[in-house]
Amino acid sequence: MTGTLVAGVDSSTQSCKVELRGLRDGRLVGSGSAPHPPASPPASEQDPDAWWQALLLAFSAAMRDAGAAPGDVSAISVAAQCHGLVVLDADDRVIRPAKLWNDTTSTPELLELRSLIGDTALIHRTGSLPTAAFTLSKIAWLARHEPHSFARVRRVMLPHDYLAFRLTGRAVTDRSEASGTGYFDATDNRYLTEHLDLVADADWLPMLPAVLGPDEPAGEVTPRALSALGLRGPVLAGAGGGDQHAAALGLGMAPGDLMYSFGTSGVVMGVSEHAVHDLAGFVDGVADMANGYVPLVSTLNAAKVTDTFAALLGVGHEELSRLALRAPALGARPVMAAYLDGERKPNRPTAQGLLSGITSHTTREQLARAAYEGVVFGLYTGQGHLERSAVPTGGRVIAVGGGARSAAYTQLLADIVGRPVLTADAAEATARGAAVQAAAVATGTPVVTVRAAWAPRTRVAAEPGTFPARAWDDYRATAAVTELDRP
Repeated sequence: MTGTLVAGVDSSTQSCKVELRGLRDGRLVGSGSAPHPPASPPASEQDPDAWWQALLLAFSAAMRDAGAAPGDVSAISVAAQCHGLVVLDADDRVIRPAKLWNDTTSTPELLELRSLIGDTALIHRTGSLPTAAFTLSKIAWLARHEPHSFARVRRVMLPHDYLAFRLTGRAVTDRSEASGTGYFDATDNRYLTEHLDLVADADWLPMLPAVLGPDEPAGEVTPRALSALGLRGPVLAGAGGGDQHAAALGLGMAPGDLMYSFGTSGVVMGVSEHAVHDLAGFVDGVADMANGYVPLVSTLNAAKVTDTFAALLGVGHEELSRLALRAPALGARPVMAAYLDGERKPNRPTAQGLLSGITSHTTREQLARAAYEGVVFGLYTGQGHLERSAVPTGGRVIAVGGGARSAAYTQLLADIVGRPVLTADAAEATARGAAVQAAAVATGTPVVTVRAAWAPRTRVAAEPGTFPARAWDDYRATAAVTELDRP
């Protein structure tokens, strides 16, 4: 490889972001972004070609920002939104729009598959109790509701698999993404085609992408893709991974660290060297991008909750944050179970948000605080499930995602965890993590070595203050949070 730069791609639900970093030192030299078409539950779909077009636009913007030449990039890696279903025909053409992770229309199919396989068996085999987010139920939905489309399927991919396919012409994935499908065993590194056999009698294995290791190149970027990107080869591509998994890599997370992600969805994630199997079904014991595991609890509703309340109150996000922090920490006030668009942990796909405790004395400040607390408390419940599953949580608490820029999110999180909340010198942790992998494959260096060398600086965003014990108790009652509240 002659180029001095690597590219990390974050293809999320909302947009594609690209970072160009120095091959040897990880220094950020350029970035760019481009939007994706809007999508929202229950029927949440996007055209996969829109992801590719956004990648090209974001990549071009990053190249201009860096002042980079066509021969400067040596490797690229793509991280993307997890679970979504992309299906191609025999000519490698997309058959229909991709069903995204937050599409909940496959809930009936999911429940049937859980009944056939058994919840305990699913958790032991896959590390997770799948929700409608997982790809397995989406394949079943397609077979039942669009049999003519299903009959044409020759390749089954996830969003990042599809973009890697557009780059290299190879159908590949990685352990982190495969472990979120409902038909992959990350401990034994094998597909569970017997789960897919319950959907239809088909020759499944040739349809599925090869699962690569974290340091294993997916291949060289094709001449056609190089031309579209404005690059001169050779350029290697990494295996890529899931967005949250790449964020953990980009943050340099170690066992004991906790990541709270405040994006469209919410995630609380730990790091484990060993497989995690939560028989209660709350913790997804998924693989990471470095031959370990990143057990996590994910929610459908995070920063979009405060987006909604900002619109309802007619204020911007900064003002909403100020309103929330002006509300008294103690005393009676409204409480919110933030299940605005259903929920996946706990698994309540048809649920709606619940705001209780409103009186004639309720203030705008209290409503704003209830919105933030609904999100933070929901994720803090997830931390409890990680701890119950013996995931170490005594290390750093790092807040990421767009919501991490909000003083209300970081302060309320620090209050309830009772520890300082850090933010990292990594504007796009997911794109940074993808760049870590790209550097590893470009230099032949183990990804864990690059992860340690590139770990970003952190700063304290909030110190713990008054812990609102009554608010937490009221939230638990409103959201019916108990250890027996099974998905």
